[in-house]
Amino acid sequence: MSTKPTVLILGATGQTGESILKGIVQTNAFNVEALVRHSSSTKPEVEALRQQGIPIRLADTSGPLPDLIDALKGVDIFISAIGATGLLDQLKVVDAVKAAGVKRFIPCGFIIVTPVGNVMGMRDEKEEVYNYIKKQRVPYTVVDTGYWSQLSVPRVPSGRLDGVLLIPANEVYAGGDAENIITDLWDIGTLVAEIIRDERTLNKYVVTCGEVLSQNEITKIVEEVSGEKVELTAVSHTEQLLHRLSEARASIAAGSTEWSTKAKMVVLEYSHSKYVRGDNSPAYAKYLGYLDTRDLYPGVKTRSFREFVKDALDGKEGKMYRHKNWNFSSD
Repeated sequence: MSTKPTVLILGATGQTGESILKGIVQTNAFNVEALVRHSSSTKPEVEALRQQGIPIRLADTSGPLPDLIDALKGVDIFISAIGATGLLDQLKVVDAVKAAGVKRFIPCGFIIVTPVGNVMGMRDEKEEVYNYIKKQRVPYTVVDTGYWSQLSVPRVPSGRLDGVLLIPANEVYAGGDAENIITDLWDIGTLVAEIIRDERTLNKYVVTCGEVLSQNEITKIVEEVSGEKVELTAVSHTEQLLHRLSEARASIAAGSTEWSTKAKMVVLEYSHSKYVRGDNSPAYAKYLGYLDTRDLYPGVKTRSFREFVKDALDGKEGKMYRHKNWNFSSD
């Protein structure tokens, strides 16, 4: 009988969840399983997990609590990489985690460092979950990841990077000098695997950090590696960004259910927090009490943004969320 701790992952077929699953499996230190909705149990991506030898547990986060408790029995560490529209479903998950005796819960964080309080609506929803975790005295670790390298790339005139672009990062805000924590998507799993077996991170907030780059530094790297001049649009006035953000928020408040409107608001909230407020920086993370993976795991090598751009130009990278037809334009 295996003595390895059992890790159960919710959202293992998503981008973040896939990285986490791969990173933890590669350690060979855990029994890794996936939690899947009944309605998704026969989807090709779930079948692919089975083909990899990943055991599947079935339960709906919005279903009966006893079913969710049963699905979590015998789990040591439960990791939620639930989608953005289901964040508050985790309130019931907290109750199930406590009842099932799970030893550590990793709720769905995995965003930039940013404060609570109408800066980013997504962060405020996550805080509701975090507060309930603490109210229930459930052992936890919150993991945030800064911004992905994969979402930080500007378009080059030749189009050679178009194959990886979900949100072309060609708008430069407030001069482009704000420091930003960046983590390669495929390093998130490697770092989470370290975090969940480290007692220093229990009941703490941790930020993964591959490197720290400003928009201007990112542009310079892309130009050096591609040999092309990046065409940028300067958004020099904070009021311009805030006006666009207020319009998007007003549309949501008026009842708009259009995904494109929601996506626009999310992109603008990220941009305002990162580039205007300067929230997603090591200094602010330290101020908020985060532990930094660079300090915790200095021997873990991560892929640099420069290396990612080289791989993208060599055709080794695909577009994020390529199975979705999403429009993230912030225009």
